[in-house]
Amino acid sequence: LVVRPGQRRGSGANTPKFKQKDVDLIRTQVTGIAGVAPYSTLSATVIFQAKNYTTLITGTTNDFFTVGNWVLQSGRQFYDSELNSGKASCILGTTVKNKLFGKENPQGQRIRVKQFTCEVIGVLESKGQSTWGTDQDDNVLMPLKTVHRRLLGSLDIERIAVKVADSKKISITQEKITELIRQSRRLPDNMENDFRVLDMRQIIQTLTGTTRVLTMLLGAVAAVSLLVGGIGIMNIMLVSVTERTKEIGIRLAIGALEKHVLMQFLIEAVVLSSIGGVLGLILAAGLSIFGASLMGVPFIFDLQINILAFLFAASIGILFGFVPARRAARLNPIDALRHE
Repeated sequence: LVVRPGQRRGSGANTPKFKQKDVDLIRTQVTGIAGVAPYSTLSATVIFQAKNYTTLITGTTNDFFTVGNWVLQSGRQFYDSELNSGKASCILGTTVKNKLFGKENPQGQRIRVKQFTCEVIGVLESKGQSTWGTDQDDNVLMPLKTVHRRLLGSLDIERIAVKVADSKKISITQEKITELIRQSRRLPDNMENDFRVLDMRQIIQTLTGTTRVLTMLLGAVAAVSLLVGGIGIMNIMLVSVTERTKEIGIRLAIGALEKHVLMQFLIEAVVLSSIGGVLGLILAAGLSIFGASLMGVPFIFDLQINILAFLFAASIGILFGFVPARRAARLNPIDALRHE
């Protein structure tokens, strides 16, 4: 579960954020909870020597590891003294570690974040892409107090992540947390919540269903596009056969076999479809890079998928070029030579 601020009706402004007392209330009054992790985030540039990289800074507690199923690749979690004092310690996601340190061990090194430096005490195991397509390893964890005091200048907590021990009791826990925060904020019965308690499982299920529908829709559009493109190639090759009938007749008359003519036109069809496939891949890559830069997500080039797409485009040439090629191969040399 994730507890986050809501929005006032008719206003785009966020409602008040959370205080430490809200976290303590959930931790002490709600049963069956495996972990409660308050966290606040911001985007900032981290610097190590001559290298710099803009990433997501997350201020949180050690419960964040339990709630988010995070595992350390190396190093350690935050000491209680670091969490209580707001010491400048940090744990790197693998993307940030690779950008700043490459294969070097970052433990014990200090990186600069705005006006202060923090000691690297660990590196997270890689998680890869999230359901939303973002890089989960592109982050830096710090103690919550460190982020509040040194970066945000506020003690307000952005969100509270809660892990329920028994998945069957998520709905009950969701209702209990809602009731507690309403009481804490003294909201009248006739007033709607100024916060939201989200069940991330439901959001992921909805997003997965939407993604599945979009995938099917895009697949249908791609199939129609390939069919139209294949018919276009077939028509072009049929016109080519008609215009080159005399040339085909001469080849057959001087000893060319049917398979030679068949292969000639098949190769031409494959070359035609392959050129279209390459141009399509270049255009798709360009649009993907542009879209990724606008959305602030990394562009990932998958060589295997691109090779598969190219081979599929080439196979369209074979499939739709076969009929014109066979027609050319079966021409009667005498009739072909008489063709004007």
